[in-house]
Amino acid sequence: MQLSNWSKAFKGCVLGAALMGAAGVVQAVEKVNVSLFSWPGYAFWYIAKEKNLVPDLDLQISIIEDPYESFALMSAGQLDVTSSTVEYGPIAVDKDVPVRLVTYTNPSYGTDKIILAPSVSSPSELKGKKVAVLEGGLTQIFMGIWLEENGVGIDEVEFVNVIMDEAAGAMLGGTVSAAEFWEPFGSQVLKNMPGSRVMATSSEDKWISTALLGDGMYMSEAFLQQRPEAAAMAMDAYFKAVEWWKANPEEGNQIIADAIQFPVDDVEMVIGADGEILKGGIMVFDREQAGRFMGVVEGELPLGMKNGQIVEHWNTTNSWWQKFGQVDALHDWTTGVNLEPLRTVLQAEQP
Repeated sequence: MQLSNWSKAFKGCVLGAALMGAAGVVQAVEKVNVSLFSWPGYAFWYIAKEKNLVPDLDLQISIIEDPYESFALMSAGQLDVTSSTVEYGPIAVDKDVPVRLVTYTNPSYGTDKIILAPSVSSPSELKGKKVAVLEGGLTQIFMGIWLEENGVGIDEVEFVNVIMDEAAGAMLGGTVSAAEFWEPFGSQVLKNMPGSRVMATSSEDKWISTALLGDGMYMSEAFLQQRPEAAAMAMDAYFKAVEWWKANPEEGNQIIADAIQFPVDDVEMVIGADGEILKGGIMVFDREQAGRFMGVVEGELPLGMKNGQIVEHWNTTNSWWQKFGQVDALHDWTTGVNLEPLRTVLQAEQP
């Protein structure tokens, strides 16, 4: 495999930094602005920063709970990278938002659940009732597919647009009759609302094999085009943090818990305590697994996922966004995905 220009530049940047460091010359540090919302699956950035895993990178990390705010800041040139759920690419292309998906980072393996309130005994009883989702997010697609599979049209319910803590409050307060939750919010509802029950979970074979529910990394077009070496270093930092966490899960989970102000038990509920695939939580991709999912390198994936599955994922989300009226047209996946940073860090590992 031939090295791309990005990979050559990335290798040259690393080598140059080493030589300049040896000569006692101060190397300029690349400042990169990163956002995430407060959830353990996104917080590996804090490990990268605390452990200084890429010394030539200065990560400025912000917690922004509304992903659409992050995308707006990226469009305005105030943010370079964000970690979020992995369905936004088709919307960005359709609405000419200068944001690109650069890698899938983890599939949900049980952390996502659809829960019915005690007052509802079957999906058909949801007709005419309110259900809580994050509109424009994967939770809405998950709910839409599940409703249709159970004979309920998406136009037969009223979607209520809320984030997770608000969804839990709406469920417990009786405002909505069903909701999609990710952990730890789903378990909190089940614990505090006797009679509520799980109707679907992302640990089921049909959900994990499609990898519909999962997370990704996005970068602004300006960042990708104007600062490709920094984009590659940011990608490298994220996956070095994942590798460090897999080798040091206890300390890594504490770093994450402190950063996003979660109890360690809640962090472990999402990403696990041993660095391995967590049924009931998520599977954290390392760089090689991400490369396989994105079709950049050869090799198989576990849990029924396929090499290059990003294409199928894109087409599914794009078609559902058209159903929901979020996009006007179907778009080729290559228009919304930029593989150069991932390809660069994978090729840079080659001898």
